[in-house]
Amino acid sequence: MADISQPIEKLKSQIDMENLPKHIAIIMDGNGRWAKKRFLPRNFGHQEGMERVIEIVSAASTLGIKYLSLYAFSTENWKRPMEEVQGLMKILVQYIMRELDKLHENNVKVQIMGDISKLPEFARKEVMKTIEKTSQNTGMILNIGLNYGGRDEIIFGIKNLLNDIEMGKINIEDLNSKNFSDYLYTKGQPDPDLLIRPSGELRLSNFMLYQIAYTEFWLSDVLWPDFTEKHLMLSIIDYQKRNRRFGGI
Repeated sequence: MADISQPIEKLKSQIDMENLPKHIAIIMDGNGRWAKKRFLPRNFGHQEGMERVIEIVSAASTLGIKYLSLYAFSTENWKRPMEEVQGLMKILVQYIMRELDKLHENNVKVQIMGDISKLPEFARKEVMKTIEKTSQNTGMILNIGLNYGGRDEIIFGIKNLLNDIEMGKINIEDLNSKNFSDYLYTKGQPDPDLLIRPSGELRLSNFMLYQIAYTEFWLSDVLWPDFTEKHLMLSIIDYQKRNRRFGGI
């Protein structure tokens, strides 16, 4: 049985590279609690959490994961203290400025889930710069949820669908669950095979509600700033032991 204490190479040897999840989604949670346990301001937790983003994006790309979706900032996160929100935006910009060239060199394509028009201008500019610079890359697609909410995404999809119906691009009788997904932020991508939720919480928190109908969950008590490449490997090893029936026998 896989054990976190094993060396990375031994854990990697237990992964069936022919049966990797194509799409992994992660609800990154626990930054604030991580900081609180250390008597630090919450933004110290967010800063450490960003280091884990860098580690996990690199690890997933190296393993050969085709799609990685990260829940970075929800539509509900605006309710947090302004100081924390501003700190999060600054950390986001720091991450982009520090990692953009590396992401581009590694052929990672960055896409955004969410309405970034609400982001502060300085953050929005850096996000757009990242999208444009990596737009032609053909490696792993990195979806970043910014000002994202699963319910809002479904409404976004419905509005786009109604517009296409009005324009005569689609007949309502032709609508089905497969082509409706083309109106979501993850258009053209497979649904997540594996959803990882660290921090001990047992809820979806309004993340990818349409896409995760048959997604396998992997839950952990580890707070996100303590989540490592080893935990990612453990989640994949566990995923590969499951029998995915998709409602069948």
